[in-house]
Amino acid sequence: MARAVRCPICRTEVSWEDNPHRPFCSERCRLIDLGAWSEGRYRIPGEKMGGPSDKSKEEDEEQK
Repeated sequence: MARAVRCPICRTEVSWEDNPHRPFCSERCRLIDLGAWSEGRYRIPGEKMGGPSDKSKEEDEEQK
């Protein structure tokens, strides 16, 4: 029995096993999702973490 899932973008029902784009229904929906991530529309909740640029700013302050 083939397992069916819904595409998270367009909600089309697609087969899981033989779908090369899973969990999406097509390359188009995969690219829409990728674009959403790159634009920052998806966020993981929690406190903002400092990146490498934050650390170098702290080091510059300490050297003064």
